[in-house]
Amino acid sequence: MGFLGLFSKTEPEANVGKLPSGSFTIDRTGRIIASTLPRSFDEKLIQEIGSIVLEMFQKAQTVNLPLREVSIHYAGLKITARELRGGAMIFLSPVKMG
Repeated sequence: MGFLGLFSKTEPEANVGKLPSGSFTIDRTGRIIASTLPRSFDEKLIQEIGSIVLEMFQKAQTVNLPLREVSIHYAGLKITARELRGGAMIFLSPVKMG
């Protein structure tokens, strides 16, 4: 068996970060009010997602588009955002692949 073991080397598993699951709420200025995301999740990324969502809702309001909820599907992550009187509540949920 020792000889056969030379040919059956397994590649080390890639260290892929776990996608976040949870939600956060931001006010109209982009300040995070509440969050259920894990602390290990990058706060800078949370701010970036929040500012993009706020900008989207503000632009929709500018052109009189009654946009109250948006759902974005990525290959491994789903982002759902609901408008809250100028702020937003944003849900992040990983999507099972395969």
